[in-house]
Amino acid sequence: MSEPRKIALFGGTFDPVHLGHMQMAGLAQQALALDEVRLVPCRISPHKSGYEPTPADARLEMLRRATVGLPWAVVDDCEVRRDGASFSYTTAEAMRARDSAARLYWIMGEDQWAALPQWRHPERLASCVEFIVFSRGGAPQPRDGYVMHALAGTHPASATVIREAFVRGDTSHPWVAPAVAEWIVSRGLYRR
Repeated sequence: MSEPRKIALFGGTFDPVHLGHMQMAGLAQQALALDEVRLVPCRISPHKSGYEPTPADARLEMLRRATVGLPWAVVDDCEVRRDGASFSYTTAEAMRARDSAARLYWIMGEDQWAALPQWRHPERLASCVEFIVFSRGGAPQPRDGYVMHALAGTHPASATVIREAFVRGDTSHPWVAPAVAEWIVSRGLYRR
């Protein structure tokens, strides 16, 4: 009998995807010998009220460009195809239904781990996945009923700072892969 596939879900706005996202995905893939990391851009983040993200097709294309040459990375559009806000438990349950034999994980930062009790139905998410939590310093606090793998890792990237740089007319940014930056500039994304 073969081992179940190990698939991590990595959700976010990815507006734009940056090297911090890709570093976290790569570290998780290596540390847990993941078969796949599914990058799942949200349609509407329930955690960012009043924020209108760049259209989904543009964010998907940036993710495709950022993952070229990474055989373990998959861009998944399941959340952008659904109406309304994107809730993690819904995505995890859909993935569980799609691939019931897989061992599922959810990648997040320590700040999200701390806020998890305020998410919609965190217990349903926890029943589907093991959490991979990136910490900036100390170890994240364990929670009863939740399986958590703590990894050390931090990156200074900020999507807000990156967007502001492109608004000013920058044509590249040290936190953005060149193929992504070139596409941002060619499409005039983030220009007012």
